[in-house]
Amino acid sequence: MLENPRSPRVRAVAKLTKRSARQETGLFLLEGPQAAREALAYRPDTLIELFATPSAMERHPDLRDAARDAGIEVEFTTEAVLDAMADTVTPQGIVAVARQSPTSLHDVFDGSPKLIAICEEVRDPGNLGTIIRAADAAGADAVILTGRTVDPYNPKVVRATTGSLFHVPVAVGADLASTIERAHASGLRVIAADVGGDDFLARRDVLREPTAWLFGNEARGLEDEALALVDLSLRLPIYGRAESLNLATAASVCLYETAFAQRTDG
Repeated sequence: MLENPRSPRVRAVAKLTKRSARQETGLFLLEGPQAAREALAYRPDTLIELFATPSAMERHPDLRDAARDAGIEVEFTTEAVLDAMADTVTPQGIVAVARQSPTSLHDVFDGSPKLIAICEEVRDPGNLGTIIRAADAAGADAVILTGRTVDPYNPKVVRATTGSLFHVPVAVGADLASTIERAHASGLRVIAADVGGDDFLARRDVLREPTAWLFGNEARGLEDEALALVDLSLRLPIYGRAESLNLATAASVCLYETAFAQRTDG
């Protein structure tokens, strides 16, 4: 059992909360039983280490069985060690280290995608994680992150995806212009979610076709240079008194409306 919160091994895990350490090692941190469960179920090949307090493992015996089936040994720790590793204030007794496994743009577009989310300069970890989760739930083929978007392996992003990071392909560090060019070459219509766009309801018929949604920065939205690259810009109507919708909420609506339209069309 790991008992020393200051040991080199514990410190190495804790450093993964920092982007520099993640870039240097190619690893990232998972926290909580749900994230570990999804990794074991869908991408056990990416898991490097799995740490747990004895009481947490008693509460989640399915994780112990899944780890054993995947050939991964559970390393038991004290509560103090687990606290030192984790990014959250109140960790749930389980921490894992996994290998980053982003997909390539070639693989994204080689699969004849019908629905993609492109994130340009999305900076809030919670928003990005929720967009990835919504894309997964809506059956999107991939999420593409430009180089100015927050690191998808940031612990807050990972937690917000609730495991969807292991379900939907995520490409990172993409150039926006080349991504849109490749989307067009693959037969996708690129639509920007923008407050200055056309009314969503008036143009929702276009969603039946293969679509790549472009979502921008939470505060500034999309720059004119980005908007000039897309085929269409749409805005969601506001019927109440809200000033606007949260980015992740708006993205969820756009992705689900597209999923509905594509499936209704047969």
